[in-house]
Amino acid sequence: MRLIRRDPLWEMQRLMDRPLRGWPRLFEAFEGDEEMAWAPAVDVGETDAEYVIRADLPAVKREDIRVTLLNGALTIEGERRHAKEIKNEKMHRKESFHGTFSRSLSLPEGVDAAGIRAETKDGVLTVHVPKVPGQGAKPIEIRVQ
Repeated sequence: MRLIRRDPLWEMQRLMDRPLRGWPRLFEAFEGDEEMAWAPAVDVGETDAEYVIRADLPAVKREDIRVTLLNGALTIEGERRHAKEIKNEKMHRKESFHGTFSRSLSLPEGVDAAGIRAETKDGVLTVHVPKVPGQGAKPIEIRVQ
């Protein structure tokens, strides 16, 4: 018979965290801080002509989003502002996140920095990063000795 050690607190924490999988990345809040910092979930895809980056930014206005490229890193940053509180409403549970966010992604070589464009629709920011034609990665054969 095998003896298995159990840690009920760890198991409870694991069960509580399970529903959060797939949510925006969360970071520990500073003590006494009511807001938790957050960062949007990001999907990165590739076609023959470009890289496509999609960031989930529900309830973030276009004017509150900033996309920059510096030293080969694409940074998406901005702020999700607090919704207006309704008078005479007592909040029992709050799972939406507000405040500033930032995500940085390293871009590969061979991208056309001048051709990068971004658009937002239905709470999703889509960044198109075109590839430089003819600059695709070519495998280099290494001779084994």
